[in-house]
Amino acid sequence: MHHKPKLGIIGGSGLYQMNDLREKEEIEVSTPFGIPSAPIVVGTLEGHPIAFLARHGLGHYLTPSEVNYRANIYALKTLGVERIVSISACGSLREDYAPGEIVVPNQVFDFTRGRQPTFFGDGMVAHISVANPFCTDLSDYVYQSVKSTGISVHPTGSFITIEGPRFSTKAESNTFRSWGMSIIGMTTSPEVYLAREAELCYAVMAHVTDYDVWHTSEEPVSVEMVIEILNRNTEIAQEAVRHLLNNLPEERDCGCSSALADALITNPSVIPKETRQRLSLLVEKYLP
Repeated sequence: MHHKPKLGIIGGSGLYQMNDLREKEEIEVSTPFGIPSAPIVVGTLEGHPIAFLARHGLGHYLTPSEVNYRANIYALKTLGVERIVSISACGSLREDYAPGEIVVPNQVFDFTRGRQPTFFGDGMVAHISVANPFCTDLSDYVYQSVKSTGISVHPTGSFITIEGPRFSTKAESNTFRSWGMSIIGMTTSPEVYLAREAELCYAVMAHVTDYDVWHTSEEPVSVEMVIEILNRNTEIAQEAVRHLLNNLPEERDCGCSSALADALITNPSVIPKETRQRLSLLVEKYLP
């Protein structure tokens, strides 16, 4: 690997590879939290180094709850990635966010159960700030890049993450709408929080594939519907990533790179050696 890939792409349902990558190399990364969903593919796009990870594994064999989010984020951090763009499928909970359009959300609501939401624990505590869970700088660049493709894109939205793998009932979907949620998916949480703990910028390019099940004049969501929209939007996603790479500044100008500076609360003298070693990639610069 000649250059560190400062941008990482996590591909969700329907996007399992980036065909335009050049000088591709598959890298197996082991982490203290297990193995990632798939080997990370590192290559160049428009001359820029980039890393790609298939969230659900090659062949899509991992449910949203089975994805090892901690290993995925930690592995990308290990390779030198500083920014992550998640390309995800989502359902719309709003009439004006139509299938085929893209949303760059600015808020998230975690409605999952039983997932590992943090790298911390086992003798070390951190309280990370996620009032604004997505990197506003990166999200703006993603929005402008998607807009450049000509597709209809929305710059804000509240993204509720459900456990899955089933789709919602009508009662659930209508409840989420009454809460003011904009879109619905199954993987943004805890990925977004782990990226913040790893001091990585994180943004989502959410492809609206359906109206969930609340819309009375539309068919209920199905796998076929999701894949059809995503296949249609694959080239749009790759075009937007190319634009993004050509316009992202080399250095970050946001607070993500120092997100842990005021989050660590445990006295360093009582942190177990094993825990400190496991988290050294994330916290060593803050510990005496």
